[in-house]
Amino acid sequence: MAEDTTLEIDCAKHGKRPVTVICRHLLEGKDGPLGFIETSTVPRDLQAWCNACEALFELEGSLTDAFKAFHDMALVCESCYIEIKLRHTVV
Repeated sequence: MAEDTTLEIDCAKHGKRPVTVICRHLLEGKDGPLGFIETSTVPRDLQAWCNACEALFELEGSLTDAFKAFHDMALVCESCYIEIKLRHTVV
């Protein structure tokens, strides 16, 4: 795959958009902000997880199988990512 190729997802709400990665907690969390920690410094590589995932990552020290199971990766479009970020950012 070429370096400038952007992977897309067909979002029911926003149509074809660039794909991003978040933890399942951010996707399903409805009980107030869970925190929003962006985990990639590469522009256009949007990835994030919640405060609970951050705490487990720090405890585990890496992307262990236990962490991956807890994180339970979800793919969402770039527009959904922004909406989720706004909902879970603690101010």
